[in-house]
Amino acid sequence: MKNVTLIATGGTIASTAQTAGGPVIAGVAAGRLLDSLHEIPEGIAVQVEDFEAVGSYALDLETVHNLCRRIGEVLADDTVDGVVVTHGTDTMEESAFLADLLVASDKPVVFTGAQRHADAPDTDGPRNIADALSCAACDGLREQGAVILFEGDIHAARAVTKAHTSRVDTFRSPGLGKLGEVDDGTVYIYRRSVDRLSLAAPRLDPGVELVLLGLGSTPDYLDYCATAGKSGIVLSAFGRGNAPRGFAERISRLTAAGLPVVVASRCPEGRTLPVYGNDSGGRTLQDAGVIFSGDLSPIKARLLLSVLLGADAREAEIRAAFEYRGEPS
Repeated sequence: MKNVTLIATGGTIASTAQTAGGPVIAGVAAGRLLDSLHEIPEGIAVQVEDFEAVGSYALDLETVHNLCRRIGEVLADDTVDGVVVTHGTDTMEESAFLADLLVASDKPVVFTGAQRHADAPDTDGPRNIADALSCAACDGLREQGAVILFEGDIHAARAVTKAHTSRVDTFRSPGLGKLGEVDDGTVYIYRRSVDRLSLAAPRLDPGVELVLLGLGSTPDYLDYCATAGKSGIVLSAFGRGNAPRGFAERISRLTAAGLPVVVASRCPEGRTLPVYGNDSGGRTLQDAGVIFSGDLSPIKARLLLSVLLGADAREAEIRAAFEYRGEPS
């Protein structure tokens, strides 16, 4: 018998309408979520735990840091084989990535949720929970870090993103594809993740700003970040990691003052690489002192920088973390 703990944090999967046609609000407890299953997968015993029932759009870094700490505490129990976390889809990929970074256990950590709320006649929550329980009990997902299970697909936390606002198959892993899938209760693993980075941080630094660049964007907001005491900046930049005119010069002032600036790409696939010169091409940004995120998305680059700054990492350690490629398994 496998033992899995279900931790409920709210989100659409735990939301119901208070009045006909009214807004849906998170509040369904973990026990009721488990009761919604047609049946618990065979050979799995489930313990339930309520964490904080809110929509994932209302979560902050401190709350998710506490969630990751709690997941680690649960998995430290030798009798527990894995954890399922029910969570809103808006920021699920972010919480899962933080769990991937911060939860040291090699046991499965599986995030899931729903796109259709709990009292919808065709809610997708119960099936996702059942499949997530199967994943959390699966030895094949040990040492794979945190994953997201949704609509039968298993995705690595580092690679996955929410790709559609409302479809039940919203999660995708651009360029890499899913780790595996659950079919009729059986877990199939097709590839293994080799790039998991495990870190420890006493806190997450909330002062990292994420800046989306567009055609003709100005670097004026960077001045605000400097004067407002922000601790780091992540640019969601063009292509290989390029920016509009003026950014390189402004960034050089920030990096000279010790403010880390990370350059990620707006593109959903591919890596950043300093190739282009002139005003604020990637090579010029490199000369200005930026750190390139590799294949890490802008929102996850922000989280990694928040973890590193929360651990008081120095510049060399920050660069090494973003350059980490993983070890073959």
